[in-house]
Amino acid sequence: MAKDLKISYLLDFYGEMLTETQREAVDAYYNQDLSLSEIAQDREISRQGARDSIKRAEQLLIEMEGKLGLARRFQDMHRALALICDCALNIQDLNAEHGAVPEIDENVGSILSYAEEIVEKD
Repeated sequence: MAKDLKISYLLDFYGEMLTETQREAVDAYYNQDLSLSEIAQDREISRQGARDSIKRAEQLLIEMEGKLGLARRFQDMHRALALICDCALNIQDLNAEHGAVPEIDENVGSILSYAEEIVEKD
């Protein structure tokens, strides 16, 4: 069974919506890099039982992302924030080249500060 690291990412967003058993099995497989045999042994189930539990949890995580899109929106927001910061820094550079208006630098500083606050809340 090939590991799709997207599942580990989705676990961060939707893990609390899985059962504790499913969450622990997916975490063990993707984040702790345990084999199916190791997971089965830890839980005293068959290897096939461990695989089935992980597969069901993966499907649930993918369905939740399909319906809610939280991980996609999170990535989109971070991309947009990076672009905003790049634009703010470009404005700051242009301002420095063309007269250094203090209000422009203050506004750039505010934009970067607000963007940093948003990132820290995540």
